[in-house]
Amino acid sequence: MTELVASHTTVMVITYNEAPNIGRCLERLKWAKRVLVIDSGSTDETLTIVKRSDNAEVVHRGFDDFASQCNFGLSQIATPWVLSLDADYELSRTLEYEMGRLEIGDAAAYEATFVYRIYGRPLRGSLYPPRVVLYRRDLARYRNEGHGHRVAINGRITRLTAPIFHDDRKPLDRWLSSQRQYAAAEADYLLASPPQSLRKTDRIRRLDWPAPGLIFLYALIVKRCILDGWPGWFYVLQRLLAETLIALALVERRLRQPSPAASSTDASRDSAKKDEPL
Repeated sequence: MTELVASHTTVMVITYNEAPNIGRCLERLKWAKRVLVIDSGSTDETLTIVKRSDNAEVVHRGFDDFASQCNFGLSQIATPWVLSLDADYELSRTLEYEMGRLEIGDAAAYEATFVYRIYGRPLRGSLYPPRVVLYRRDLARYRNEGHGHRVAINGRITRLTAPIFHDDRKPLDRWLSSQRQYAAAEADYLLASPPQSLRKTDRIRRLDWPAPGLIFLYALIVKRCILDGWPGWFYVLQRLLAETLIALALVERRLRQPSPAASSTDASRDSAKKDEPL
């Protein structure tokens, strides 16, 4: 990577028990002068692995939500540019080459596409959306969105041509535990947001029961995961389970709301009680 990007960019990574992933992430970041790791209280080997990287610096902060964690990270960075990565991301060599030759111009940020991997095996397609990863620090601010977070950029966003690899190798039971929490946050977000403000996939999720089946077929057929063998089936079944948990959380919240008929019946009963003779 050229001196231009390396000298003006700090890499930011949020971690919590990412021992199965963080080593591979840091291996692709040796060009960076500083990798800022915001750790949320890891109890596995994450910090031991991070300490092996000469350019990595750990800052500890208790986790409250993703946006607050990232905004805190931005406050610890002085360089004009930030490369924000998850611990299960790996920069491709072609992306390193591209970033090293960027003509920054008037761009405020750059978003990247992803190649989804299952234990190192790339899929032909996935539901993982493009994400803004490289941006001017002073033009960025994170906000929570469902179970995750999104960076708001005040300026023009350009698409990078080379991809990032997404390869989460944490145990399945950890994934299941996370999905139960994510489903509740996602359901609250979907019900609180005006439908017109949601992305297409989120509008499908808001339909409740059709979403798991539709997304299962979309990933399997349209994204061609059926051609990827066991890694494809692993991914599709993960998505089916995740979407089913979200649908259940949505249905549960709708069931908790009193129906108009029930409210009318309760009001009639209250009125009848008032008219009863003492």
